[in-house]
Amino acid sequence: MFYRPEDGHGLPHNPFNAIVTPRPIGWISSRSADGVNNLAPYSFFNAVAYTPPQVMFASTSAKPDQDGTKDSVANIEATGVFCVNVVSYALRDAMNASSGALPKDEDEFAHAGLTAVECETITCARVAEAPAALECRLTQIVTLPGEANKVVFGEVTGVHLRDECLRDGAFDVTTFQPLARLGYRDYSVVRDLFPLTRPDD
Repeated sequence: MFYRPEDGHGLPHNPFNAIVTPRPIGWISSRSADGVNNLAPYSFFNAVAYTPPQVMFASTSAKPDQDGTKDSVANIEATGVFCVNVVSYALRDAMNASSGALPKDEDEFAHAGLTAVECETITCARVAEAPAALECRLTQIVTLPGEANKVVFGEVTGVHLRDECLRDGAFDVTTFQPLARLGYRDYSVVRDLFPLTRPDD
């Protein structure tokens, strides 16, 4: 099968995000200029640089109570900071609960039954239950073609790791089993690892 996206795929569901899988989930916490905490998962997310450490996430739709974007992007534009919380398998239902399009003045931490704690280097809340969190300062927001497509880039200014996830000096993802986004409404969980030695190691 071959199709041009502008012509349509002819399938019952769009296969694009089923092709680009698995994708890590950036559980983005932010705070509005009025002090309201926000939390939302984004599957167009990744780390993009080591030195300094940097991450990105993309927002691809808008809410009626925001000006052409979502709460996360609006908050980050206003405050210049955000936090990336890692989603464990145990937090899958809370993550899903936080994905709803709540009014911008409603706190998703409370809605999902999560504990909000203050970050160390930025004025923002993070998810206390998350196995890891990355405090970030905004570096740039890039507007992409399309109605509401924006990519947010941030530099990591603080890193939180739960002590029980550290084994022999390594951050062991099998201790919390990170969630990954697949296509459609499907997710996966990382439980099995295997090493590969690079040719230049």
